[in-house]
This record gives sequence, structure tokens and C-alpha cells, in this order.
Amino acid sequence: MQSFIHIDSPNYLKGENLPVPADWRGIFGNDNPLALEIGCGIGDFIVKTAVERPDMNFIAIDFYNKGCYKTCRRIDTHGIRNVRVLREEARKFIAERLPKGALAAVYINCPDPWPKKRHRKRRLVNRQFMAFLRDYLAPGADFHFATDFDDYGLDVAGMLPGVEGFENCLASALYRHELPGYHLSKYMLKFMAEGKKIYFIHYRKSEE
Repeated sequence: MQSFIHIDSPNYLKGENLPVPADWRGIFGNDNPLALEIGCGIGDFIVKTAVERPDMNFIAIDFYNKGCYKTCRRIDTHGIRNVRVLREEARKFIAERLPKGALAAVYINCPDPWPKKRHRKRRLVNRQFMAFLRDYLAPGADFHFATDFDDYGLDVAGMLPGVEGFENCLASALYRHELPGYHLSKYMLKFMAEGKKIYFIHYRKSEE
């Protein structure tokens, strides 16, 4: 059993200390668009993305304490000011801490694929989750999903066209194995080096 790591970072927030919903404008000190990464891992994706987009505010959540610790270390080392990190479960955090229509983008990179057939109902991204998430996205908000697990990638790619209120940003393709301009995490690069393909999926909430 891993020991709990204390996180002493000005960019780390405890969800229980935030109001419902949280005042993100006050937390970041500006009213820039808000983006969420679900499952930040060690923080390499969010650091690259936040540096590239200083005009946006990023919330990075992860269920694992060690991932939050490493993400905070990374953003603190780089002096990044537009990221806040929380140890939270995705659905609970979104429902309790975000106002409806608050998010300009959501990123989910290589989530737990729950590979055993009997466990697949535990996967985060499904039709019910997308219907839930839709209410928290602003019109025109981006939804990015990436996985190295073939079955998960094909499942999400096949499911999304049937979810009302979203438009595919990949033209006629349901997914791509390369997405120019999208930053690759350490885990993605590791999987690619092993010969695995990454499934990139990009949708946008309809403007209507």
C-alpha cells in the first residue's frame, strides 16, 4: 500500500474547501475560458497545453494522490500559473464544483480501460457520461478523448455519433491515429514505442 504524499503547492486545491459551485474566476484571478483534464497522470500533457494556451485556465484532476503530487511538482517547476490541481473523482467534481456551461474544453487521455468484459461498465466515457457532461460544456466547447486500448477507442468512436448535441471535428473519420497539434503524454509515447496505436477522438458541443 502506497503512503499518502502531502502536497504543499499553491496550485493544489482541496475540493472540500471549495463552495458549490466553485468561484473559478476568483481562484484564477481572471475570467479566461475554463478547461478540464480528467486523469492528469504525471502532468506532462497539461503542462504542455497550458504553456501553449496562456489565455485559458486549466483544472487538472486525478483520483491518485501520487499523480496530483507529480503534476503539481511539474507545474510549479515550470512556473505555470493557469493550472489548478485537485484529487477528485470526475463525476462528483463536475456536479459539485462546476457551474453549468462553464467548460470550454475537456481532455481525457488514456483513462483506465477496464479491459475485462465484466468490468467495462466501469469505464468513464459512455453515452450516459456524455449526456451528463454536455450540460457543463459551453456552446462550441471541445471534447478530446484518447486511448491506446483498441476496444475502448472503437467503442467511444462508435457511440459518440448517436449522442445528441455534439458534432464530429474529424470530418468523415470517427477517429484518427494521429492528431497534429495535440500534445502526447509520456504514456502515449510509451504505448506508441510498443507498437500500439492511439485512438484520437475530437467532438465539439453544438452552438445551438
